[in-house]
Amino acid sequence: MSGPPRALGWTAAALLGGVLLQVDRTPLWATVTACVCAAWSIAGAARRVRLPGRTLTGALALALIAAVAAMYRTLNGLEAATTLLAAMGSVKLLEARTRRDRYIVIGAGLFLLFAACLARQSLPCAPLYAAQLWLCCSAMLVSAHPGSTLGERAAVRLAARSLLLALPLAVLGFLFVPRLSGSLWALPATGAATTGLSDTLTPGSISDLSESPDPALRAWFEGAPPPPEERYWRGPVLYDFDGYTWSRPPPQWFESAPQATAARGAYRYRVTLEPSAERWWLALDTVDAAPSGAVRLTSDRVLLGARPVTEPISYAAVSDTRARDPTPLTPSARAGDLQLPAARNPRSVQLGRRLRRDAGSDAQFVRSVLELFRTGGFRYTLTPPPLGANSVDDFLFGARSGFCGHFASAFVLLMRAGGVPARVVTGYLGGQWNRIGGYLLVRESDAHAWAEVWLSGRGWTRVDPTGVVAPERLRSGIDEFLPGAESTSARLLLDVPGIASLRDAWDAANAWWTNEVVGFDSRAQLGLLRRLGVAAPGPAALAWALALCLTAWLAVLGWQLGRVPGEPRPDRLARAYRRLCVKLARAGVPRAADQGPATYAESVARRRPDLAAVARRLLECYAELRFGPAREAGDASRLADLERAIARWRVSPPRRSARGSRGKRSAASARG
Repeated sequence: MSGPPRALGWTAAALLGGVLLQVDRTPLWATVTACVCAAWSIAGAARRVRLPGRTLTGALALALIAAVAAMYRTLNGLEAATTLLAAMGSVKLLEARTRRDRYIVIGAGLFLLFAACLARQSLPCAPLYAAQLWLCCSAMLVSAHPGSTLGERAAVRLAARSLLLALPLAVLGFLFVPRLSGSLWALPATGAATTGLSDTLTPGSISDLSESPDPALRAWFEGAPPPPEERYWRGPVLYDFDGYTWSRPPPQWFESAPQATAARGAYRYRVTLEPSAERWWLALDTVDAAPSGAVRLTSDRVLLGARPVTEPISYAAVSDTRARDPTPLTPSARAGDLQLPAARNPRSVQLGRRLRRDAGSDAQFVRSVLELFRTGGFRYTLTPPPLGANSVDDFLFGARSGFCGHFASAFVLLMRAGGVPARVVTGYLGGQWNRIGGYLLVRESDAHAWAEVWLSGRGWTRVDPTGVVAPERLRSGIDEFLPGAESTSARLLLDVPGIASLRDAWDAANAWWTNEVVGFDSRAQLGLLRRLGVAAPGPAALAWALALCLTAWLAVLGWQLGRVPGEPRPDRLARAYRRLCVKLARAGVPRAADQGPATYAESVARRRPDLAAVARRLLECYAELRFGPAREAGDASRLADLERAIARWRVSPPRRSARGSRGKRSAASARG
């Protein structure tokens, strides 16, 4: 492929690269349209098929706009705008006849790259973004020189060199351009489904999360982390029960909790929370205060953000895992924590009432129910049988096998049936220590549910019935406790020596990228200035730091460009030959670029016979000195003679033809 078809192929590749970056966020028909238009345009440039005219192209564009509007109900928003841009870039490719058209399509590929950066900033995406940028720059170079000798390899090398030279400037801008408060990439949530906890619990929900290896959060501790049995990461607390599903009332139902005084043995740590499209900010049970003004600590010690978590966030927290709140329950709160649906799970309600009658106190009642789970033949599994509308009855008197959600739900119902206020708490339990990064990694597979009961004099007390049935679950993750929870291929990979270390290294790299690059905000920027010795950092200090670093980069770039060898200075013989050619050009016989001395002498003889003898002698002398055998001792004197001869030669200007002179005289006579 050469000439414009070659440039068009690179242009199509730049657009398709941007479209493929959005393949999981745009509809399939948009990707198919881009591929079809790219193939159609390249085949049309090679004159194998006929390209569409303006009427057909316009109709196709209108149809694609209507399809985007019908699918998203709008043309605004990141996903709708990205799909529209991919579709319009594909149509533009069909009419890319000129260099300007190709630049527009390549620009669409760059904007699609920018849209991908807005949507995802994870570490695995970074090499793909760099490759797309490299491809677009190479396509721009090929399009700028479609018929020149600049080949594909030269264009790719030149684009890579240009990007490497610009990389320091990009790093300086990233570090020192003053940032607004908050994240630069903050965008409204699109409502896409994301794994994570929700404000409801039904049989199967925790099971679904237990099969997900995605990270939920990472925590860095000041000192040693808590033991595994104390790593309860508190999420939504559920109160309402309809016999099958537990749910949480609206956020307005809860008051803000007062700030507590952390005990001396409290854990201080920093959390990086992964996106979940929910408002929960997870922390160890029990956190003492809200970590920022963007989150509220509710009366049941849940961190509730003002907005859904649609991007990684980082915050510091302090938790006392053994703290208790003995504040008495209000009558309305006690009534809500004893609520049970009428005519649902009757056998379980009767069992709870009977166990409470036989117990001497609420604490003894709790121990009786736990003893029932311990000795009643219950089994922990992630694949329990389905349950009916009376889910707790089916579980306690039939299946007797389930996971944490089943045990927590049944325990809370028995407590409420016996008159003890109780509630279900969901969150995560445990975490895997990453030795390379020095942090605790909590995955979605660590999702867990437990119970809290109100005991007089002790307040809300955590009770985990799962620990009675499967005590190993409290000290190990779900993948260690139930090896079958992970796929066979994943289990085989983990059994290979060194794979676990590689996984830790990869996750540590992801954690560094999330914290230091994606999470680099104004606070981190000011912290960088403090480490550089700026006592009172501010916008002015950032501007000065940027200016100094930019000056240094320009100096290094200028020094680097100065090292590039330029065109060599011509020697004495070349300078003499140039003066001779200039004189002959003034005489009306310019030298063509492809003419050597011999052919140039013939051209002079044809056009200026009066100069032929001298010109031939001087050109032959130059040819002998330049292309003759090895230099001899007398070459220096011959060169000096040639220089003098060229300098002394007086060349007359070209004569005007007699016909031209007569024409001018006739014209003058006519005017007279």
